[in-house]
Amino acid sequence: MTAATHSGAPTTSALARDTALASAAVRPRRRGGRSRGASVALHATLIAASVIAAFPVLWILFISLGPRTAWQDPGAVLRSLSLDNYVKVVTDTDFPKWFGNTVIVAAGTTLLGVFLASTAGYAVSRMRFPGSRQLMWSFLVTQMFPMAVLIVPLYELLARFGLIDNYLGLILTYATTAVPFCAWMLKGYFDTIPHEIDEAGRVDGLTPFGTFWRLVIPLARPGLAVTAFYSFLTAWGEVAYASQFMGADHYTLAVGIRTFASDQRADWAMMTAASVIILIPATLVFLLVQRHLVSGLTAGGTKS
Repeated sequence: MTAATHSGAPTTSALARDTALASAAVRPRRRGGRSRGASVALHATLIAASVIAAFPVLWILFISLGPRTAWQDPGAVLRSLSLDNYVKVVTDTDFPKWFGNTVIVAAGTTLLGVFLASTAGYAVSRMRFPGSRQLMWSFLVTQMFPMAVLIVPLYELLARFGLIDNYLGLILTYATTAVPFCAWMLKGYFDTIPHEIDEAGRVDGLTPFGTFWRLVIPLARPGLAVTAFYSFLTAWGEVAYASQFMGADHYTLAVGIRTFASDQRADWAMMTAASVIILIPATLVFLLVQRHLVSGLTAGGTKS
């Protein structure tokens, strides 16, 4: 009996071990898990995509640090690194005037675009009035027209009101581009904010605008950040409207940089240096609103 017991014990232990191994073999893979090969391929693809995306910007920065002929002989940059191109752009051209004009237009477009888009999006999200649906559809339809088609009618309107070669005229023009998209986006974001907040504001005696300004706007900061960033970029780098509606004294950066190129030749040293300087404010604005951009996207995707 004892011998049988001792001889059966190893058999039971081996059977338990085999059962555990079998269950581990058929256990489903953890959700989201990837094999080592798939992980390496994914990271390699992301690294390659990042390099491809960053290479043009880094190349422009590299060429801007060299002599005037660096675009023909990139090796010359390593032999004579300097900031001479940046100094010439700032001191020997109208770049400071272009920069000031662009700041005025971009700031005005951002403020006007955020205000109009937020009020329009909130009204359509919270209120039911005749023409609300048609209003949003009209916003959508305006985005379907190419920019070249709108230049002539916009020029005639601005000329009729004396807004050609005027900051306000260009700001209003850019608002027609930024507001429709931003209104649709903010309308969707306002839909995710509970209506109970509006009801609480009315109980406390707030007017509809007071509720919007004091209760809803603080909760909509991520959506407003996206709106502000889009409106800023619309005005900061636009060329077609600015070149048609503004004179030489009111050139923006995107238009002024074109003066570095003629029909015969282009001054690539000045153009690359100016391009890098133009990139800096846009990057700073992005860094300022980056936290709100990310939170806005995640909040809009998780709310039910």
